[in-house]
Amino acid sequence: MTAMGPFGDYPHTRPRRNRQTDWSRRLVRENTLTVDDLIWPIFVQPGKSQRTAIPSLPGVDRLTVDLAVEEAQRAESLGIPVLALFPATPSELKTPDCEEAVNPENLVCEAVRAIKKLGLNLGILCDVALDPYSSHGQDGLVRDGYVVNDETVEMLCRQSLVQAQAGCDIIAPSDMMDGRIGEIRKALDHKGYQHVQIMSYAAKYASAFYGPFRDAVGSSGNLGGGDKKTYQMDPANTDEAIREVALDIQEGADMVMVKPGMPYLDIVRRVKETFHQPTYVYQVSGEYAMLHAAAGNGWLDLNKVMLESLTAFKRAGADGILTYFAPVAAEMLKSG
Repeated sequence: MTAMGPFGDYPHTRPRRNRQTDWSRRLVRENTLTVDDLIWPIFVQPGKSQRTAIPSLPGVDRLTVDLAVEEAQRAESLGIPVLALFPATPSELKTPDCEEAVNPENLVCEAVRAIKKLGLNLGILCDVALDPYSSHGQDGLVRDGYVVNDETVEMLCRQSLVQAQAGCDIIAPSDMMDGRIGEIRKALDHKGYQHVQIMSYAAKYASAFYGPFRDAVGSSGNLGGGDKKTYQMDPANTDEAIREVALDIQEGADMVMVKPGMPYLDIVRRVKETFHQPTYVYQVSGEYAMLHAAAGNGWLDLNKVMLESLTAFKRAGADGILTYFAPVAAEMLKSG
């Protein structure tokens, strides 16, 4: 007779017993993906009643504000909690000083006001960074070829305020400047926006997976051969992510984010286990495009790998996921 190990030995213990039926698998499931876990990023463009396809993001379009309003209504009907807005700013409005970012009538502010008029049970998240508005494609102001920190933070505070004034619920700084969370929190509180939440892109890596997003907002051509390595994180580092997250929480972040997603599941796990704070992950454009490309070639079942990838984020410890799959995933989850 075999001595029992710490969990029992075969044939006394048979783990497959719990996997033999659907109901049993559901009974012992450790992590569950629901519609409540989804944040849907959309891109807004000038004009009216127009959709513009983004070739590197199959199934994702740039939308005029009136169509973005319709998608907001769809999001609420699907039970998606939050819509994230990103602007495709016309090239003539992109300048070195990024002044369009602080224009109260810019695309994002217009879209926020239009959606908020509907009174939907839907949160609106706004990205805070200067790359959609800069002629150089960087997330901050450039002086003598270098992205300067403190001047950029001042602009980010102004950008956050115009978005809060428009009705934004969650400010999401994605710039990775030092000290910006604390300064934005102070600026919001000083103007009476204590209720506006901050979801910090706290561990954002200088990743090669952002290409299709830059196509979507029209910043890839502006960036040219440049990179963002002086402010976004080195993909080789993990301890640095913990320091960055700790600083942002200390400065007043209500929620933190890891970006990208699938290649950084270890970071998601470390952040959640270290801080026990609301932790989010962005399944970025390159991840989405890869799955679509493989499925388009018949190599993968898109719906299955989509749900598997989203579940992996939950398993790693994420409380929610920004994903371009959000509406499709929500429909599948609602239909069972």
